[in-house]
Amino acid sequence: MTALVSTRAGLQPYLDGFANGRRGVVMTMGALHEGHLELLRQARHDCDLVVATIFVNPLQFGPNEDFDRYPRTLDDDLKLCAEAGVDVAFAPSVDDVYPGGQPIVKVAPGPMGEVLEGEFRPGFFTGVLTVVNKLLNLTRPDAAFFGEKDAQQLALVRRMVLDLNMPVEIVGVPTVRDADGLAKSSRNRYLGSEERTIALSLSRALFAGRDAAAGGAGADAVRAAADAVLAEPVAAGRLSVDYLALVDPEDFSEVPPAFTGDAVLAMAARVGGTRLIDNVPLTLTVSSHPGAH
Repeated sequence: MTALVSTRAGLQPYLDGFANGRRGVVMTMGALHEGHLELLRQARHDCDLVVATIFVNPLQFGPNEDFDRYPRTLDDDLKLCAEAGVDVAFAPSVDDVYPGGQPIVKVAPGPMGEVLEGEFRPGFFTGVLTVVNKLLNLTRPDAAFFGEKDAQQLALVRRMVLDLNMPVEIVGVPTVRDADGLAKSSRNRYLGSEERTIALSLSRALFAGRDAAAGGAGADAVRAAADAVLAEPVAAGRLSVDYLALVDPEDFSEVPPAFTGDAVLAMAARVGGTRLIDNVPLTLTVSSHPGAH
């Protein structure tokens, strides 16, 4: 049975009861799916107390984005939390999280928050880091679990914790995918059957790039392999790509042709009215630079 609380005062007894144990938190905006459940199961495995936060954060939605449309399914979410062994679901109101109204003081993500997702969604990562900071303060965990599907978000949260000396371990959990390869996302429910088929181009492109890297391709060839998969749906007007980027996971800058080492191939695209993101980690062992040895 998962307890439901909506205030800091209501959460306090649970935190106090595990003051000497390992406390874990999984932050969600609700509309839970298998990807969230994997985070919750990992937290349950690693921690004595598991808190799931359920809060649709208005600060990370732009003026033309889907805050009002975002699915709110609290009853179903609580059932899934119970199945995953969550001790307490913390579902605060906007007034609880932002008691002073629109916050004057926010967490600025810096240059890493201005590229890729940050470029296409200005202010998004400011909203994400501000609410993550707040929820860490409210739940006071020893560990917080985040999905690797949101790779740039995970990297920024890790950097915030490092730069601000926050006493919490950030645990990344691998992306959960359907059998056909599509990454689990709360937004997948917006896809019709034909749109879902088109959406598979994202994971197919990423897997093509990953396979190219595994076969010894350099950065330029990895990008080309992924681009080749996207060419047909883009030309047909069925897929609109915001970005396809091969980046250094430390700062999310584009890797140069001569780069070798760990990298992330990330993309965002629109299928109909639905915007999807996905990524795969890979390792480049061969330089694409014609003069490199």
